[in-house]
Amino acid sequence: MSYNNDRSSGSTREPEVAHDPSAGGLFTMDFRKHEDLKNMLDSNKDNIKLDAMKRIIGMVAKGKNASHLFPAVVKNVASKNIEVKKLVYVYLERYAEEQQDLALLSISTFQRGLKDQNQLIRASALRVLSSIRVPIIVPIMMLAIKEGVNDMSPFVRKTAAHAIPKLYSLDPDQKQNLIEVLEKLLNDRTTLVAGSVVMAFQELCPDRIDLVHRHYRKLCGLLVDVDEWGQIVIIDMLTKYARTQFLDPNKDVDEESISEKPFYDDDDDEEDEEEEKKRKSSKPKYVMDPDHQMLLRCAKPLLQSRNSAVVMAVAQLFYHVAPRSELNVVAKPLIRLLRAHSEVQAVVLQNIATVTLKWKGIFEPFMKSFYVRSTDPTHIRILKLEALTNLASETNISTILREFQTYVQSSDKQFVAHTIQAIGRCAANIAEVTDTCLAGLVGLLSNRDESVVAESIVVIKKLLQMNPSQHSEIINHMSKLFDNIQVGMARASILWLVGEYSEYVPKIAPDVLRRVAKNFIQQDDIVKLQTINLAAKLYVTNYKQTKLLTQYVLQLAKYDQNYDIRDRGRLVRHLIMSGSENGGTLQKHAKKILLASKPAPVLESPFKDRDQFQLGSLSHSINLEASGYQKLPDFPEVKPDASVRNVEVPTWSKKGKVLASKKPAKVKSFYSDETSSESEESDTADSESDSTSGSESSAGSTEGPDSRVSESDTVPAPPTKKATLQEESASESESDSDSESDSDSASSSPAPSPVPQRKKEPKKAQPKAERKEISLLDLDDFGPPPVMNNATPTMQVLTPSLTADLQGLTLDDSTSNGTGTMDLSYGSHVPESFELLHRMTGEGLSASYKYTRRPCIYSDKMVSIEVTLTNHGDAPINNIHMGNKKLQGGLKVQEFNKIGTLSPGSSISVTMGVDFCDTTQPLVFDLCTESRKFNVQVKIPVGEVVKSITMHEAEFIKQQGKLSGMNESSGKVSLPNALDDKEVCKRIVAVTNVSRVPSTDDNKFRFSGKTASGGSLLLVCFEQSQDHKPSSLQVNCDKMVVGSMLFKQIKEKLLA
Repeated sequence: MSYNNDRSSGSTREPEVAHDPSAGGLFTMDFRKHEDLKNMLDSNKDNIKLDAMKRIIGMVAKGKNASHLFPAVVKNVASKNIEVKKLVYVYLERYAEEQQDLALLSISTFQRGLKDQNQLIRASALRVLSSIRVPIIVPIMMLAIKEGVNDMSPFVRKTAAHAIPKLYSLDPDQKQNLIEVLEKLLNDRTTLVAGSVVMAFQELCPDRIDLVHRHYRKLCGLLVDVDEWGQIVIIDMLTKYARTQFLDPNKDVDEESISEKPFYDDDDDEEDEEEEKKRKSSKPKYVMDPDHQMLLRCAKPLLQSRNSAVVMAVAQLFYHVAPRSELNVVAKPLIRLLRAHSEVQAVVLQNIATVTLKWKGIFEPFMKSFYVRSTDPTHIRILKLEALTNLASETNISTILREFQTYVQSSDKQFVAHTIQAIGRCAANIAEVTDTCLAGLVGLLSNRDESVVAESIVVIKKLLQMNPSQHSEIINHMSKLFDNIQVGMARASILWLVGEYSEYVPKIAPDVLRRVAKNFIQQDDIVKLQTINLAAKLYVTNYKQTKLLTQYVLQLAKYDQNYDIRDRGRLVRHLIMSGSENGGTLQKHAKKILLASKPAPVLESPFKDRDQFQLGSLSHSINLEASGYQKLPDFPEVKPDASVRNVEVPTWSKKGKVLASKKPAKVKSFYSDETSSESEESDTADSESDSTSGSESSAGSTEGPDSRVSESDTVPAPPTKKATLQEESASESESDSDSESDSDSASSSPAPSPVPQRKKEPKKAQPKAERKEISLLDLDDFGPPPVMNNATPTMQVLTPSLTADLQGLTLDDSTSNGTGTMDLSYGSHVPESFELLHRMTGEGLSASYKYTRRPCIYSDKMVSIEVTLTNHGDAPINNIHMGNKKLQGGLKVQEFNKIGTLSPGSSISVTMGVDFCDTTQPLVFDLCTESRKFNVQVKIPVGEVVKSITMHEAEFIKQQGKLSGMNESSGKVSLPNALDDKEVCKRIVAVTNVSRVPSTDDNKFRFSGKTASGGSLLLVCFEQSQDHKPSSLQVNCDKMVVGSMLFKQIKEKLLA
């Protein structure tokens, strides 16, 4: 081991200090530290290497230095074990920049890693390569980034986007080449990549707004689906974009008319209103740009995000870009964030304080949310105090002052001082309560706490400057408290008031000077300076009584230790006392200089100047421009050209439109012209709705398809048209089935050759006769519909009688293409029964459940579960029903009907429906009887969240190509013996609810399905080798977790 603890007690050597590395390893002299880890890394066994790498990564995670293990770790970068290789790359990402020379030795291995089949290895290799900060490998990094940009895996493309700023910081000369790479990445419509690309754009060329024009609408649409970190980055970029491309929506908005306008207007203001209307009518009316509206509409749902940073980003977007009328929507989300941790509260309150200075009406309904709690820390209390002060108005000032009166009694002196300052601000801003606030502050002068008295005096001094003649009594009262106050600022404030307004207190002022002159030497510096000022002012106004006192004070100031006081004394002496015979010129104007009228101080909020910084930024938080801060651009005076955001139709998209226009021409002879024209309009809307969000398609439907639309998105247009034409009597699935048997859209493949063949075959009388006989029952809803590219069709709800009678019936035209019959999985599958309640636990009542794989009669998103209840006791059991349910993760349940009586020895089966939301979370509920209740749970195997669907081979291959990368799980299966077709189908169907896809290759078994709740495609492909080589298994699914779990279970079942 690394540390030798086996030392004999009788050794004559000095004891070694701290053998335990956590108890003082810095002082040990053990040069064989971590020798065991190095030996483990040199082992020939992968499990030993894996254990060593896990320990090393654990050391790195705890912040311990593991750089000395770099040579031993880097040797394993070419390991064939995928798990070891992943951990080696994680380690190299951390220490590649520190150990550059050793990392360069393995650069060829990193380049080979870029070609690895595993996307995680490719991404890790690119990440390590970009972490080596050596200029000599810049060309290699550039090539690696270009390869990563073209990678099929979005995870690798995301890593390539992260590498762009790293390469730019290493070699700024590569900026132009990196911009070209960035333009290619901006065309990516994957949500996983979008945030990273925008981050790279912000770091590389934030001023290149022209790169964003074509992708603006796409980014707005992707905003809801991007990860939280990406949402923050994209919103920040779109905020700056909106400030440069749209006009200011609040340019002509009067702040006072919105935030401080009374609810009921007086009749005297009618003339002013008419003049205001005339003035506004003369100005051109502001019309918001549709793209501006689109940005706000797409960002608004993110106010409900669980991430406080996302909510704050949307709030700053609305504050800087949105019209005042739409700004109210940010109030509730920001108030919700005040329930988070104190760190989040502090940032949110800082931003609220800035917003309330400009638009106080937004947060007035939530004033109680800013009341201080006893558990709040001091800095949160002060920020809440700031928000309350900003919200103060004539209507709510009485409530706020009562709240302040409670705060003044707090034991937190710093909080009390800020409360007194807030009272002063309210008194200065609202004239109606000035006298009330002054009376309250004067009452605080008798407080036992010296700091409260001192702060009150400072605030009173500022308020008295507004109208000193009416408050001479307050000055007298404060003068009497002078000897009892020891805080320097408070004493200096009293001296300034007495000197400035000595004409209102002519008898008290000389006495105050006398008292302070006695202890001049012991006073604080600020008090000494104000004493000199007081002496000078009294010398020019009351010469007879204060001449000697003034000379005494100036003589003491002449020999003071502080040079500021000596300079002040020398200045005042020459100003008021002239040494010349005729008197100095300054002495004649001394009174005007010393007693000049001074403007009253304006009590302002400390957040007044923070609106110059972007809301939510670090610069706004510290009220100082931080390094790297990008200023928010000003709105343009003239509206920029909006056509730059229009995207031209690509050439390949026109082919799709030609196909779409040809097929309705065939249907036109059967349907009326009006109906076909309506179907064309609905098809246009459907083809555009394939973008990432509905808001994006609705706003971007005027400019044609952009990079978000692919060729496959335009292919399934004809089935959608028929669904629109038959919307009164058929669902999407019915129209799809009709199109397979009656029309030219038998498959979604765009190949023109099979179309006439499939069109001729359905003209036989037999299929149409069968259709007419059962058309009233809509039996097409039973067979799993063919999968469309846009979304999987929804199965209609069936009655229990139809489900039982027509369970095995399949109406499908697959027999006509010569590929065989598509059998449904539940036709031959025997459901496995699971125990729900044991008879011993249930006191004679037992329960079991099984997944029937039949359509659920309650909802097409639910899984049908058959529960069998048996009474093993001697007495009947009454009132069996479901009680309390714990629905986790959005689970939905349709309860089975209440069972009145279950006789002894009898059993009964009931059906319930559960929407598991495509997860394997168990359903926990209480199974209740008349006298007892039992807590039980229904567990669902991952294969049962899938519903079988039918699909043609061409469509299967097409969809499988789309679900590649992270949506694919594949591997080899070494079967001990070859399996026949029936056995392969039986084993796969036993694991998951899928249906067989006809295949032209006898050795390939394809199965299709979709998740019950979300409708995500599940494709299983098993290719059995005939020459004793390992067979291959591949599972593709949008839900990566479902796909990986099913891959493991199917593999285990095939090997069983």
